[in-house]
Amino acid sequence: MGKEKLLRHPLTLIATIFISLFISSALGLKLPISVISQDRGQPLVVEGQGKVTVVPDIAKLSLGIDASGASLAEVQNGVNQKSKALVDTLKKLGVEEKDIKTTAYNVFPEYNYESRPPRIMGYRVSLTYEVEVKDFDKINEVVVAATGAGANIVGNISFEVNDETRNKKLDEAREMAVKEAREKAQGLARAAGVSLGKILNISEFPSFQPPGPIPLREGVGGEPVAVEPEITPGETELSVTVSLSFEIR
Repeated sequence: MGKEKLLRHPLTLIATIFISLFISSALGLKLPISVISQDRGQPLVVEGQGKVTVVPDIAKLSLGIDASGASLAEVQNGVNQKSKALVDTLKKLGVEEKDIKTTAYNVFPEYNYESRPPRIMGYRVSLTYEVEVKDFDKINEVVVAATGAGANIVGNISFEVNDETRNKKLDEAREMAVKEAREKAQGLARAAGVSLGKILNISEFPSFQPPGPIPLREGVGGEPVAVEPEITPGETELSVTVSLSFEIR
């Protein structure tokens, strides 16, 4: 009897499935069964890279005044006078006022730690500017003239590319990257015996590494700073990597 029940259950299950399929088909219902869905699978994802060289056209350097003394008012007054002389000197060399930006103004008390408790013995004041120089032939002249005007803070020189030039070069690299990605996708599709559909997604990863800063020796007490007679930025590379996702047909 038990054996007969075991045989009936599979037959009953098969009959139930058959009836369900028949009713669903007759009513035009869609069954949630994976075999009847047309799964297109994962898209074809490829990457392409475009590289271009660019010559920086902006030089930036830090110039400033640092002084200390017993009277805060006197130190501030001295720094203000020297900073005015510095800015006037830069303007005479053709540096525009908009290219001279104050980046830091610091006032620090100086303590005598031998006394107990420590007492303030004076103050240190520093004022620093970021100066943009577009004529690279004048960089050496700017640094020497600035130190002659009293600047005793001279930072590293860094090089940049202006926005218009960078965007133009980015467009060139972007076109190269997309072309490479398309050609790669077409080659893979031919090898796999499929055809490409529309682009489903595009991602971009730009990369620009400007030349490293050139160190300069700080002048002390307004003494001229020793620099190379010629400062050239050289070339740097700008690259764009794109990722394209294609529909496969």
